[in-house]
Amino acid sequence: MSSVHPRRSVRAVVLDEDDRILLCRLVIPQPTGTIVVWAAPGGGVESDEAALVALRRELHEEVGLAIDVDPPHVWHQEVIDPGHAVGYDGVVNDYFLVRVASFHPRGAMSDDELAAENIVGFRWWRLSDIADYCGPDVFSPRDLATPLAALIAGGVPARPVPLGL
Repeated sequence: MSSVHPRRSVRAVVLDEDDRILLCRLVIPQPTGTIVVWAAPGGGVESDEAALVALRRELHEEVGLAIDVDPPHVWHQEVIDPGHAVGYDGVVNDYFLVRVASFHPRGAMSDDELAAENIVGFRWWRLSDIADYCGPDVFSPRDLATPLAALIAGGVPARPVPLGL
């Protein structure tokens, strides 16, 4: 039996002073067309890299955010699905809460470099806009509104909350 080889990633739940969350707009090619996914900024952890080092690098590259303190680990997601991440059996995402004053996302990466990672934009979302969304795009996790509402209302959990797809 072969072992499962998921892609390890870190993501930041970036919340501003109005409890809006910053999400990246990903346009992902699929065999049947494209899918648009709104996901927290972040990305892969290199094999020799600590999770928070990777998080700092990704936030700097994608949205231009520098974090000084170690943010709390709030969510943990495992999606084992060979079709989910090219070259892997799925993904393991660890989410960390980063509280900031609202800012205009502009990272170190050029628009072309972002596009090579399927990122085509950013948006600050209110919880109600996510919960009420009825369009063709999807969120990652799909039910983002539920854990986000709990995080905003209850603060940092005692241990990371497990998320589904």
